[in-house]
Amino acid sequence: MTIAKPPLSLPDHTQLPESDGTFVKNFQEHPQSILLTTSIRPTLNALHPDGQYAIGQDCGIYWRLTDPPERGAEAPDWFYVPNVSPLLDGQTRRSYVMWKEIIAPLIAIEFVSGDGTEERDYTSPFSSESAKAGKFWVYEQAIHIPFYAIYEVEKASVEVYELIANRYQRCQPNERGHFPIASIGVELGIWEGQYANQTLPWLRWWDSEGNLLLSSDERADQEQQRADQEQQRADQEQQRAELERQRAEQERQRVEQLEAFLRSQGFDPNQLPES
Repeated sequence: MTIAKPPLSLPDHTQLPESDGTFVKNFQEHPQSILLTTSIRPTLNALHPDGQYAIGQDCGIYWRLTDPPERGAEAPDWFYVPNVSPLLDGQTRRSYVMWKEIIAPLIAIEFVSGDGTEERDYTSPFSSESAKAGKFWVYEQAIHIPFYAIYEVEKASVEVYELIANRYQRCQPNERGHFPIASIGVELGIWEGQYANQTLPWLRWWDSEGNLLLSSDERADQEQQRADQEQQRADQEQQRAELERQRAEQERQRVEQLEAFLRSQGFDPNQLPES
């Protein structure tokens, strides 16, 4: 007689820790993450009219079961997953669990705050019993993320790797100094300027024609500028109309005064001989 084994019950995002307790490394990371998210969201909304995509910001991606659970997770500073629901059963995602989802993120981005060793760590978990898998190894060999970017604000640089034949190949920038992510029609690169009251080399998105994708704040400012310019044009048109009205009124008054003068001299303004 064969005894049926009970189905293996694997934990989901509600049963796994959503943080390993580490701090965000510096004050630039939070606005940088918001900048990436709000600037690309209109593009992703157009690509996913059904709203089926998710953006993670310093959220855990669980790729294997371990004890403690956090040892089997990596938390990219920013990542995008296509064709998945942003909610699970109506709940906010606490983490992204590969054995529940299957679909890997299309791109993961790490913000370097140290010397970059952690972000480039290729340590295999099979190299020794105590070895912890390095980020680079996990993204390449375990999760198979098609694009991996390493951004260093202190060096004003970004490295982009593409998964080709199961190995990351470092990408070369195009003529604009950007790295195309062709499947979503955007480019990634460095933009020097002010955002969130900080002037820094920010990591930004451009469209495939090299047009900068604006953040929600920048779009609002641009719309306000357009509205202000339109109001200025309307005010100028109103002023021109008022000047024209005043000129017409002055001409009417001049004619009335002339007619009154002619009448005072015994002439009928309507019976004057034609010249």
